[in-house]
Amino acid sequence: MKTLTLLRHAKSGWDDPVARDFDRPLNGKGKRAAAMVGRHLRDLRLSFDHVVASPAVRVMETLDEIERGYGRALGIGWDRRLYLASAETLLDLIQALPDTAADVLLVGHNPGLEDLVLMLVPGGTGDLRSAVELKYPTASVARMTFAVDDWSGVTTGGGALALFVRPRDLDRTLGPDQD
Repeated sequence: MKTLTLLRHAKSGWDDPVARDFDRPLNGKGKRAAAMVGRHLRDLRLSFDHVVASPAVRVMETLDEIERGYGRALGIGWDRRLYLASAETLLDLIQALPDTAADVLLVGHNPGLEDLVLMLVPGGTGDLRSAVELKYPTASVARMTFAVDDWSGVTTGGGALALFVRPRDLDRTLGPDQD
């Protein structure tokens, strides 16, 4: 059994005058949401034996806040291929994960993460998938399980969605149209 948790970076600041999208930082709401999601992951007692993330500034800052809420360092491996990666590229990266890892946290960007969940989890499998179909907001977490021994066995339609949490599920002020 393999478990994959996907985390989309928290809300970034579009008002910050950076030269490159890669360098865009989080805004205040994003920092609050990421810390709250980190506390939620801790409260659920989730642990990860392998963490890989996009090195974009907004992802790095998201993980700083996640770790603050989670209460410990995650031992993150940075991989530039995750920056704005498509679902297909993400699946290639997942299939190449070390088989010694059983519970992986992958942190990146949309639309790739949302598309990946919809690719891996069969349609018509319940409310969680339906919620992902509607929207995969910033700082949201999706957790899937796969009945495989090796990551190379993760294929389209082979996952079961066990968890989908949006920041607004934890604190209504972190939902749309709020500062």
